[in-house]
Amino acid sequence: MLNSVVREVTERIEKRSQKTRDAYMNMVLAQEKLGRGRKILTCSNLAHAVASEKDADKATILKDETANIGIVSAYNDMLSAHCPYKVYPDAIKAEVAKHGATAQVAGCVPAMCDGVTQGQPGMDMSLFSRDIIAQSVAVSLSHNVFDGVLLLGICDKIAPGMIMGAISYGHLPTAFIPAGPMSTGISNEEKSEIRQKYTAGLLDKSALQQMECACYHSQGTCTFYGTANSNQLVLEAMGLMLPGSAFVPPYTDLRRALNDEAAARILDKTCFGKDPCPLYKVVTAKNLVNAVVALLASGGSTNLTLHLVAIAKAAGYILTWDDFSDLSEVVPLLVNIYPNAKPDINALQAAGGVPVLMKALYKRGLVHDDVVTSFGDFASQMTTPVLNDGKLTFVDCGESKDPKVLISGEGCFNEKGGIKVLHGNLGTSVIKISAVAPEHHHVKAPARVFNDQHDVERAYKEGKLNQDAVIVVRYAGPAASGMPELHKLMPVLGNLQKAGYKVALLTDGRLSGASGKIPSALHVSPEALRGGKLALLKDGDLIDFDADAGTVNCLTSLEGRVADVPDVEANEQTYGRYLFKSCRNAVSSADEGATFLF
Repeated sequence: MLNSVVREVTERIEKRSQKTRDAYMNMVLAQEKLGRGRKILTCSNLAHAVASEKDADKATILKDETANIGIVSAYNDMLSAHCPYKVYPDAIKAEVAKHGATAQVAGCVPAMCDGVTQGQPGMDMSLFSRDIIAQSVAVSLSHNVFDGVLLLGICDKIAPGMIMGAISYGHLPTAFIPAGPMSTGISNEEKSEIRQKYTAGLLDKSALQQMECACYHSQGTCTFYGTANSNQLVLEAMGLMLPGSAFVPPYTDLRRALNDEAAARILDKTCFGKDPCPLYKVVTAKNLVNAVVALLASGGSTNLTLHLVAIAKAAGYILTWDDFSDLSEVVPLLVNIYPNAKPDINALQAAGGVPVLMKALYKRGLVHDDVVTSFGDFASQMTTPVLNDGKLTFVDCGESKDPKVLISGEGCFNEKGGIKVLHGNLGTSVIKISAVAPEHHHVKAPARVFNDQHDVERAYKEGKLNQDAVIVVRYAGPAASGMPELHKLMPVLGNLQKAGYKVALLTDGRLSGASGKIPSALHVSPEALRGGKLALLKDGDLIDFDADAGTVNCLTSLEGRVADVPDVEANEQTYGRYLFKSCRNAVSSADEGATFLF
């Protein structure tokens, strides 16, 4: 039996989205009605499209009797998670050729690394890159020579942007092919400890660098459960990749077999196949709710409260933070990995991965089972891939192999989901509550107000933060500065908490999935630059931060105050950030997905 709250949330999404979904469907059905793209291209158009191909592939494409798959890649060799994609296009082409079909790289999208830009000016471009990526995917598919789409992207803004762009060509069957995580390095707990010691001046930079390189040491996604791995879990839960494929490591026999399988099976979903399935049949309200439920049950990244709202909007659905909040009340936490616990993403995969999680949610009546996926149906999502004598098969996923990491039977790590929506007289925000110890859920303390994250670090080094405090970092929202992640603050606040002070963070900026043990009210909406009350706060204002109650309130009267607005354009003249001025001016609020495309 489907949980009544899950049913009610889904129905209200469908009801409130009727006009916008109808408009989207009218668009993609009109595209579908036009017929296959190559049928309407002129001879000159086609000549350009095949000019670079080998004679055999050129003849196959021009003959137009089999599918031509468009590959959109986010490969670069600086990004550890995306570096494995270098060899994917040739492997995909070789596999589809075995079935008489062809594939072409339709285009590539920018893929910046938030780890590299963390605390740096480039981070101000990060969130906006998601919508740029969406546009890039649409441009890549605009040539109308493709019958299906394979997306090669994983991290932070990249995978969400790619699916947003692909949704604009929703009449085409579409799927992701992941690359998998790097092997486990030093523990995430040790990583946090060394960072805090360095911030406190107890270790030199060489020790810090040695630790960081031991943590981020090879190709594959980072192993903590941040936004990159949250993306992968959510995309698999939504049915946009082969079951059990999200966290299979790079360059393994199973990884290669799964890649070949995805390339072969997308052919069957095209108009030339036996079971055509355009993307618009996969990205539905029910599959979106399944994705939100999986995110909550796994304690995933708060960034997905932005990205899933934006993905839904691209497909004509209006998904709200209230939907997240209501689902979180009935979805238990079933996954326990870093930053919620010590084990990392490889431990989740060893315990059974996404298929076991989906099966556990299904047994509890928390996900819709009457959905289709890019490669099948919901039942297939509860299977796991295995190699027997080199042959890939999918078998029942069974139960969790490590209940300390993934619970598939009775019980849970927490009765409610990992993300919680907070309300109050300062606005609406979100917290990754699963990462915060219960004794830190409630902080009542005076505000220390900053307009820049770097000023917090300076105040700490000068010994000015040794007190109970709610650290307010404002003008970090999407319109003010692009909504950068503020992880530079975590060692600072971690040291203050370790010293015995009661501390919390309140910001219209972001922290991602690795927000850690500090109670952090993120994405405060409306943001300070656009009328948010964070702009009225002063040092000493008493803040009551109560995560258990789901509230953040200022207990000091703000009546009669005038906002202290800094010159937010002063930082635009460096590092190319001026190119994103139009994005800042047009961006929606965080609770509307922080998108400038709609």
